[in-house]
Amino acid sequence: MTTPDPLQPESGWAAPASPRLPAPPPRERGLVFRSVSRVSRLFGRPDLPLVFPVIHLNPRIFWGWLFFASRLMPWGRLPAPVREKIILRVAWRCRSRYEWAQHVDIALRVGVQDQEILAITRAPDDIDNDDDRLLMRACDQSCATKLIDGDTWRALTERYSQADLIELLMLIGHYEMVAGLLINSGIEAEPTVERILQDLYRRLNLAT
Repeated sequence: MTTPDPLQPESGWAAPASPRLPAPPPRERGLVFRSVSRVSRLFGRPDLPLVFPVIHLNPRIFWGWLFFASRLMPWGRLPAPVREKIILRVAWRCRSRYEWAQHVDIALRVGVQDQEILAITRAPDDIDNDDDRLLMRACDQSCATKLIDGDTWRALTERYSQADLIELLMLIGHYEMVAGLLINSGIEAEPTVERILQDLYRRLNLAT
């Protein structure tokens, strides 16, 4: 059962009343998934994230998605902290608790600080860091209307190359798509990830 969150979007996390696309148990995942599980440990993940076996319920989609997704994370060209802040903002806006929890864990691993994660939950104008404020504004505009306004776009072009901007926009769109799948699947964060999330809330003096 998911632990209640002291920090969540204004409308709460989006979730169905019960799981709709539960991940198959490990014994039903086969040899290939045992190999994928071993790869996940190389990235410091003791458990294979449930998103993988859920998407693998459709193997034809899974393998193409995995190749594409890996070009964005972990082998994208954007700096890892930038990437994770964008993904966290998408997760927050989409109200996907699973995506939020997973990427809190990853963000901490790549050096994003507790207070930076907390700032991601605020309105852009309330964020002190100029670069983060710009990224959050761009992410919000892309999610809301798909069109980033002229001033925000000009500021982005001063910081990022055209190739980086394409990756940034694809990153936002990809994690919006994944958030929709995760929300509707109804899966919950793995116990290890849940502990990391609750530890963050305690460090921020948010835990009840």
